[in-house]
Amino acid sequence: QVQLVGSGGGSVPAGGSLRLSCTISGTRIMNYAMGWYRQAPGKEREQVATLINHNINYADSVKDRFTISKDTSKNTFYLQMNSLKPEDTAVYYCNSFIFGRQLWGQGIQVTVSS
Repeated sequence: QVQLVGSGGGSVPAGGSLRLSCTISGTRIMNYAMGWYRQAPGKEREQVATLINHNINYADSVKDRFTISKDTSKNTFYLQMNSLKPEDTAVYYCNSFIFGRQLWGQGIQVTVSS
């Protein structure tokens, strides 16, 4: 059974950094499409960053602050978040498209205080 397990959230002051991790179990990470999404209170879930083959895309609101990457040796992909802002506060979800299915990790709370 393929599963995504996310980790790494927390609370930081504005300007701080966090790194989210998403470990894939049940298959090798390979070149599956993967990404990070977030949902703030009262808002719809939005795409933050995606890595599809070697193509990377970021939401305009996080460009130059967030970096998506993967480590195939650890079967894990990451979201490095720098220069965090209060508006980055949300529940973050990792996502991957594996064997024709959209898979989601559990939500990870990120709170940025002003």
